Amino acid sequence: MPFDIIQKYFPGLPEEQKERFKRLEPLYTEWNTRINVISRKDIAELYVRHVLHSLGIAKVQSFNPGTKILDVGTGGGFPGIPLAILFPETDFYLVDSIGKKIKVVQAVAEALELKNVKAEHLRAEKVKGRFDFIVSRAVTNMPDFVKWVRNKTSPEDKHQLRNGILYLKGGNLTEELQPFPKAKEYPLSAYFEEDFFETKKVVHLPL
Repeated sequence: MPFDIIQKYFPGLPEEQKERFKRLEPLYTEWNTRINVISRKDIAELYVRHVLHSLGIAKVQSFNPGTKILDVGTGGGFPGIPLAILFPETDFYLVDSIGKKIKVVQAVAEALELKNVKAEHLRAEKVKGRFDFIVSRAVTNMPDFVKWVRNKTSPEDKHQLRNGILYLKGGNLTEELQPFPKAKEYPLSAYFEEDFFETKKVVHLPL
């Protein structure tokens, strides 16, 4: 079963979390027939290309209870939903500028009874409040992304990594990250052995 891949890299999960991860496939498969939030070819690879990819952030930094996370351009709920399952005591605020995608996110969060997820149809620039980390999956280039979220981090660091952006991105980022000397790349191939992760990274940029 595809869910096994989650157990492989995150062993010893409580039953409730396992059940929630298992329910992602039927939920997204059903919603995808109505609103296309995941490409047809990717839905078969949901656990590797979407769920495990999202959880790559957790390999770089796990979140303390009470942490506030903003997921910008969440699409169908990635990386926010898998991270919210893994960290039930962390607050996740998922936003996207496309309303129908947020409808899917809200339905999935409700079906899984994720009390730590709030999802809204909103552009990043309009988000109010401060967050410990801002997560995203390659919604735009880093310079533009930084402009959207620059003033949204909380000044007090509570984790090993400083507050800022945790960005899932692939390929050669040298040029894109040139304006950000403090950015650090964490190759996901160091944590996951599947070919899909060969060029994928988490970029941490303190803000």
